[in-house]
Amino acid sequence: MLNIALPKGRLGEKVYDYFEQAGFDCAEISEVNRKLTFENEEKGIRFFWVKPSDVPIYVERGAADIGVAGKDILLEAEPDVYELLDLKMGVCRMAVAAKKNFRDNTATTLKVATKFSNIAAKYYAQKGRDIDIIHLNGSIELAPILGLSDVIVDIVETGKTLLENGLEPIEDIVPISARLIANKAAFGFKEDKINEIKNKLEEIVESKK
Repeated sequence: MLNIALPKGRLGEKVYDYFEQAGFDCAEISEVNRKLTFENEEKGIRFFWVKPSDVPIYVERGAADIGVAGKDILLEAEPDVYELLDLKMGVCRMAVAAKKNFRDNTATTLKVATKFSNIAAKYYAQKGRDIDIIHLNGSIELAPILGLSDVIVDIVETGKTLLENGLEPIEDIVPISARLIANKAAFGFKEDKINEIKNKLEEIVESKK
């Protein structure tokens, strides 16, 4: 049985559609129920829903053989897994944003609010910029508005939320999208099955271009 961790929510539903198109379907998923695990014994697969940020943990620890996680989560958590395929969905970017007309005074420590502390730290370390990271778990846009931070580091999709709050993206850090990942040990033992899934998903991704 190949265990597959899918992120809960809209992204997970889109990802499952790809698996279904690839021939790895599970009828139970379409039923109205509160189950978290779904099996197709004939095809030897078991899906389960988990919080998006937990997918890499399940995969790294071997509870899941493969899974789908956003590149933002992978960069932040740095799990020891194989990244097999860019699924080209959930596309957005990690960016620095600030109030309009913001000018960085490099003589002072830059206050950065974010829930992606690791990504922010690495980005500014590469620039040689001295920063003070303020780790927040939500409503990051409030930080510069209320003077808690100078800038924020966050995911930007359309930029509409930033604009509505008087902020604007000022630097792009990295593009973000959903990635197919695999447990390293499982890839060794179940390489043929995992590659079969990966190759069929890749065909679907290419067909969407």
